[in-house]
Amino acid sequence: MTPFVLTSLADLQDLTVDTIIDVRAPAEYAEDHLPGALNMPVLSDAQRAEVGTIYSQVSPFDARKIGGALVAQNTATHLQGPLAEKSGAWQPLVYCWRGGQRSGAFATILDQVGWRVQLLKGGYQSYRREVVKMLYKTPLPHRLVLIDGGTGTAKTALLHQLAAQGAQILDLEGLSAHRGSLFGTTGTAQPSQKMFETRLAAQLTALDPAKVTFVEAESSKIGERLIPPSLWALMMNAPRIHITAPLSARSRFLCRAYADLTEDKAALSDLLDKLRPYHPRDRIAGWQAQVQTGDWQALAAGLIADHYDPRYAKSAALTRDAVHRIELSDFDDSTLARTAESLRARFS
Repeated sequence: MTPFVLTSLADLQDLTVDTIIDVRAPAEYAEDHLPGALNMPVLSDAQRAEVGTIYSQVSPFDARKIGGALVAQNTATHLQGPLAEKSGAWQPLVYCWRGGQRSGAFATILDQVGWRVQLLKGGYQSYRREVVKMLYKTPLPHRLVLIDGGTGTAKTALLHQLAAQGAQILDLEGLSAHRGSLFGTTGTAQPSQKMFETRLAAQLTALDPAKVTFVEAESSKIGERLIPPSLWALMMNAPRIHITAPLSARSRFLCRAYADLTEDKAALSDLLDKLRPYHPRDRIAGWQAQVQTGDWQALAAGLIADHYDPRYAKSAALTRDAVHRIELSDFDDSTLARTAESLRARFS
């Protein structure tokens, strides 16, 4: 059994193991885990709570004895289940919360079977310290260029066109599973803040800091997830590409991009109700009527003109001036592809 010492997140890219195994309880794993790790808990959530209660209220010895039996039983289940077909050449990396008893017990049994096991020294906590160091304590070395513009200017679609043409991108909305507004839910629950940061750190580690990375301009909060300070500071000082387009083109694009929202009129009406503190009653009533009649383009145009653009104008006054402005007449795939090609040439 070999200890694996994590000195930076880049070390994970050089790992030669076949599988990373997180032996923590399912709730711990769900909140956050190493990229690509599989969960093989040696204690269930209920068992972990039970052992912890015995440890604090009865006896540490009794807790270890009961916990040891449970760990052995659960490890046997994994050996007879997902690990049953692993050959002798299989090499895992194992970790728990702090690299202590849970991962040590599991790794010892795997080692005795004959597998070459690595044990993450310091466990998940050692990994989390590196994520915090990158995103909270250290200036990032990356060269960002922000794609900016009002709602409906196809910023995310342009970002994806850039990626398709080989440019480096950082898709914050994709990583946070949110489209960045009241109407931005995607049908997938947002990751925890820690999991969002894990995804973000993995993406940043994989990027070449010497090359430009395109990222969509966002507020500091995407849905319920906060952009960590190291990245936010970099974004605030990054050069901006500002996209504009006619209201008709923007509203048409929103109808395509947010088509999923039109499938549930009741849910969309509930979202519009949340705008009541910001708009007159008759305006909200007009939007609600457009939902019922399915007049989606008029609804999108009204939301852009009366809700999003005024708020964007206020936030834009606090940001750096754009270094490059683009006026688009439409957001067809061909138009976005040509725009992406032009941006790559300009910022390469």
